[in-house]
Amino acid sequence: MRKKEMIAMLLAGGQGSRLGVLTAKVAKPAVAFGGKYRIIDFPLSNCINSGIDTVGVLTQYQPLRLNTHIGIGIPWDLDRNFGGVTILPPYEKSSNSEWYTGTANAIYQNLDYIENFHPDYVLILSGDHIYKMDYEIMLSYHKVCHADVTIAAMPVPIEEASRFGVVVTGEGGKISEFQEKPPAPKSNLASMGIYIFSWPVLKEALLALRYEPGCDFGKHIIPYCHEKGRRLFAYEYNGYWKDVGTLGSYWEANMELIDIIPEFNLYEEFWKIYTNSEILPPQYISSQAMINRSIIGNGSEIYGEVHNCVIGSGVVIEEGAVVRDSIIMKDVKIGKNCVIDKSIIAESCEIGNHVVLGIGSDLPNKLKPSVYSFGLVTIGEKSVIPDSVQVGKNTAISGVTSKDDYPDGLLESGETLIKAGERI
Repeated sequence: MRKKEMIAMLLAGGQGSRLGVLTAKVAKPAVAFGGKYRIIDFPLSNCINSGIDTVGVLTQYQPLRLNTHIGIGIPWDLDRNFGGVTILPPYEKSSNSEWYTGTANAIYQNLDYIENFHPDYVLILSGDHIYKMDYEIMLSYHKVCHADVTIAAMPVPIEEASRFGVVVTGEGGKISEFQEKPPAPKSNLASMGIYIFSWPVLKEALLALRYEPGCDFGKHIIPYCHEKGRRLFAYEYNGYWKDVGTLGSYWEANMELIDIIPEFNLYEEFWKIYTNSEILPPQYISSQAMINRSIIGNGSEIYGEVHNCVIGSGVVIEEGAVVRDSIIMKDVKIGKNCVIDKSIIAESCEIGNHVVLGIGSDLPNKLKPSVYSFGLVTIGEKSVIPDSVQVGKNTAISGVTSKDDYPDGLLESGETLIKAGERI
């Protein structure tokens, strides 16, 4: 009987609604990051760097780009005859068919896949965090503690702890209490949504809670294991970890890559981040171009100025354009004499000539103030912005727009412009 000691189940079905128009057409784990990667590359690279060669990727929302990106797993060395990477979408079953209704329900619906490998341990991961972690060390900790469940946790400021699942630990890291997003947290150790389960314990919990609506790890499985007297331990992690679930944290995490001494280093030899790279020509920087402190992707052509930016592949920035503090994803065209400040422009957009983005006062967005904030301009993929218009802060644009969509040539701060048929 062939078996694997530990396999990983990577939850990548998330819609990422707090990323607004960036995830209207693509799952959050497939959103571009760092000029070259997609968010899911980080947990996948962690797996192969940690010696885990069997990964089930659970997809649901807008999975096409994610599926195409992962393919058969060649860039991560996950194209294996036994194991490797497998895409696991919800599927039609003889008795009943349903979408994945919660994180644990998604795993329950794939029990057969897990059983196939007879694992001793199952690692549960989220597809939307930026970090480097050696899961092998976490597994050693799990074994040393004789744990049934090990939860990766990291210290956060106590005032932020109520946003997370919080673990209260006693001697030797044993968990005495688990609080899911508590109003008054008893600890500042936040669960990172990374779990190692001894397989019999996970299987028993999944079967016991299989009829629980929206069955979730934080809300149901972990409390169930705790109540049953299972041995739960917290594995404390102190490295870089970023949940890029909001436009602000997504923008910050990209900007941190270009710090003088980046907190998160993409260039480390011993812990490479792998991705599915297109075959592209090298970048071209013209004689009149000016660039400082920026990442520039392959195949990009720069004729204007770029300051503190993360620029994807195949981007063209025409002469006279000035781009500052922005994330420009692949295949974007920016016209002549534009001024672009603190913007996130998704893939394959066209920005006309003499366009100004990010002007005016920092007014809250009228439609979705909690999403479109941080003073950013957010433009959804394949959008078109006509020549000579101005766009204020905390704004969102999606679709092919024309001059008529901008009264007096201006989209005021806090406004949202979504063309018919597009989603916000």
